[in-house]
Amino acid sequence: MDTDAVAGMFEQVARLLKPYGDDFPRYARLPETGASREAILGAMERLKAIEQERWKQGLVSGTVYYRDQEHIDFLNRVYALNSSSNPLHPDIWPSTTKFEAEIVAMTAGLLGADRTQDEIVGTVTSGGTESLLLAMKTYRDWGRDTKGITAPEIVAPTTAHVAFDKAADLFGLRLVRVPVGPDFRADVAAMTAAMTPNTVALVGSAPPYPHGLVDPIEELSEVARERGLGFHTDACMGGFILPFAEKLGYSVPAFDFRLPGVTSVSADTHKYGYAAKGTSVLLYRGADLRRYQYFAATDWPGGIYFSPTLAGSRPGGLSAACWAALVSIGEAGYLAAAKRILETAAYIKTAIRANPELEVIGDPLFLIAFRAHGFSIYQLVQAMAERGWRLDGLLGPPAAHFCVTLAHTQPGVAERFSQDLRAAVEYVRQHPDASEGLGPLYGLGASVEMREVAQGMLFWCLDMLYQV
Repeated sequence: MDTDAVAGMFEQVARLLKPYGDDFPRYARLPETGASREAILGAMERLKAIEQERWKQGLVSGTVYYRDQEHIDFLNRVYALNSSSNPLHPDIWPSTTKFEAEIVAMTAGLLGADRTQDEIVGTVTSGGTESLLLAMKTYRDWGRDTKGITAPEIVAPTTAHVAFDKAADLFGLRLVRVPVGPDFRADVAAMTAAMTPNTVALVGSAPPYPHGLVDPIEELSEVARERGLGFHTDACMGGFILPFAEKLGYSVPAFDFRLPGVTSVSADTHKYGYAAKGTSVLLYRGADLRRYQYFAATDWPGGIYFSPTLAGSRPGGLSAACWAALVSIGEAGYLAAAKRILETAAYIKTAIRANPELEVIGDPLFLIAFRAHGFSIYQLVQAMAERGWRLDGLLGPPAAHFCVTLAHTQPGVAERFSQDLRAAVEYVRQHPDASEGLGPLYGLGASVEMREVAQGMLFWCLDMLYQV
């Protein structure tokens, strides 16, 4: 990669991260006198209008899973009523305890609790990453306590979420990444072969973020069960849509507690559960396993301290809004939403396949990955960006994906996607030197040296976020 390309990427990232210029007030220190509430609200309203434009039009992959303004306003009212609540103090805010217990119970019922004799328990977390971190911390401590494993390992397919890498980094685990099979799903034989006496748990996804294809959870969880190991299903993406897809008659592989080898499941309520960002649910097969997630200190001078998740104080308003979303939508509402999403996704898959240069990877239900032949997929992603769309670029193989949400079920959105995609394909076909945008950044993962360059760029991006 030449220096001009690198410089171009830096400039593009800077524009993406700092798009507002000098049109809005900036504060590098506390103002001598506070700004008026009216001025603050006015600035925030202007920022909101700018930021909502693309996702409300349905031009963004995933990210915001609901669009209905009445639903958003309802959740905002619920949050406002509970904005001071803190689950760390259940004696003061018992209502938040009620909300979280019922969120867990409703999610467990959705994910197979009524089809097993075992007790399914869980906690509410701040999002999918925290759910995965806590699950891996649990298996680390469970493996040490019940098996004497002091150098714990987790076996996961390469497509499993990067939060597992974060868990390994934070909790001293060895994450064994196993290449997926030719169908882009976890390779059961390869994962079995990768296990060692230090393995404490296996992982599968329903579906994984890159390609949207549910792993063979039944086979993998049986391998774990036969060896007395933990098995975690990461259903953060699919937990609140796959059960309804199954009820609508779509073919959905079993992935939840119906399978006796599945010992934990994570499902994000702030995705297809349509709760406010950020909440997720982490479920376990049995209270004994869940207790390895907890933390308690009984000898601190500040008194007895205990918490179920990573955070101490937490925003109880988010739990209240999550509970309100689940209860207000109900099963009929989720079924109707899933029907609209899956029908729109089928249309978009057909639109992609109508371009001979494009190939849909497998047959996903709602998270559609595709690759290009004859030109760079990143050229196409950039050409779509110039038409207002935000697709996600992927690695291994180079591909893009589009996660279909309720925003894309609006009249005309899928048709516009089809038309713009066709025009973008034609453009990159006729312009072999078309820009790849940030695409070259993906190519930096090809070697250890280039990965260090890519990491440096990403750390620079994080630094940029904190510049005033």
